[in-house]
Amino acid sequence: MPLTGEYEPSSSEWVREQVAEYEASGGTRANTLRDTGLPIIVLTTRGAKSGKIRKWALMRVEHDGEYALVASKGGAPDNPQWYWNLKADPTALMIQDGPEPFDAVAREVTGEEKAEWWRRAVEAFPPYAEYQEKTAREIPVLVARRAEPA
Repeated sequence: MPLTGEYEPSSSEWVREQVAEYEASGGTRANTLRDTGLPIIVLTTRGAKSGKIRKWALMRVEHDGEYALVASKGGAPDNPQWYWNLKADPTALMIQDGPEPFDAVAREVTGEEKAEWWRRAVEAFPPYAEYQEKTAREIPVLVARRAEPA
């Protein structure tokens, strides 16, 4: 069931603009990270504290219909807010990878499974390795899959 409620756009201007253009074009425009040419997805969550709808542009790391959601925050010392939103409710999630968003469910991965997804993530977006070197925290990886119909 699609997430509904009050949408609060990102405080970051480039994220707000990219999400708006991506959604308005059905994923045909603003579908790469700035000038890198590397594809992104749009992640929609519900704020754990505010209850408001939040949206982010994340690197596209897809494998067999599942998506790695890498909580890198550019190597910052803390996790991004979307990570806490999904920890609070892993079912309050939509992913848009192309024309239509879909409901998804996320779970944090560990051990060998995390290592495999991390390898895929770094292959798709090499700066992830640099981000991990920049921070003392271990960057979490969640894996999202399409939600089963109700």
